Amino acid sequence: MLSHLTSNLDIWVEGLTNTVMLTVLGIVIGFFVAIPIALALLKNNKTVSHIAYGYVYIMRGTPLLIQVFIIYYGLGQFHQELKDIGLWWFFRDPFNCGVTAFVLNSAAYQAEILRGGIQAVPAGVVEGGSSLGLSRFLVLKKIVMPIMLARMLPAFGNEFVLLLKASAIASIITVRDVMGQARLLYAETFDLSVFYIAAVNYLLIVLLIEALWRKLENRNLWLQYSGC
Repeated sequence: MLSHLTSNLDIWVEGLTNTVMLTVLGIVIGFFVAIPIALALLKNNKTVSHIAYGYVYIMRGTPLLIQVFIIYYGLGQFHQELKDIGLWWFFRDPFNCGVTAFVLNSAAYQAEILRGGIQAVPAGVVEGGSSLGLSRFLVLKKIVMPIMLARMLPAFGNEFVLLLKASAIASIITVRDVMGQARLLYAETFDLSVFYIAAVNYLLIVLLIEALWRKLENRNLWLQYSGC
C-alpha cells in the first residue's frame, strides 16, 4: 500500500487536486446559481415559483450519475451544434462536464437551504429591529444574517461533504480525480490497496472540511452572542 502511495505520489496529488477543484467549484458556483432559484421559490408569482420548484424537484429527484451522463454523453450528440455556437471546446472536456453537473445539482440543494434560512427569520424580529431605530443595513447585519447563518451553516457543511464524496462519480467519464486515479492504477496492477489509499484521501478531506466548518459555526455563535 505504501509503495503505491510513494511511487505514484504525483498521480495521487493530481487526483486529489482535481477532486478538490471539482467539489469547490461545484459548491461555490452552485451557491451563486442557487441565490436566484431560492428567491424564485419565495416569490408570490406562481409561474416563477413553479418553474423553480420544478427545477429543484428534478435535480434532487434524479441520480447525480444520470445527470453527469446526460451532460457528458447527451450533449456530445450535439457536438456540431455546439461547435457552431462556440461551446464545444467546453463540453468536450470531461472535467468541465463534471463541474457543470455538480453545479446544477448542488444549486438545487443549496437553493432549498437558502430558502429555509430566509424563512427561518421571524418577521417580528425584523420589525423589532426597525422599531429600535436600526437602519436596514444594521438589521440585516445584527439580526437577519446571524439567524440565517446559524440555520444554514450546518446544512451547507453537509452539502459540501456529500458533494465531495459524490465527486467520485466523475471518474466514470474519465476525469482523473482520486477515484479516477485509483481505477487507473488498479487496471495496471490489479492491487486492491489503491482503493484503500483513495478511501483515506477522501476521509482526510472530509475531516478537514468538518474541522473548518466547526470553526465557522463556533465563530458564528460567538458573533451572535457578542452582538458583533
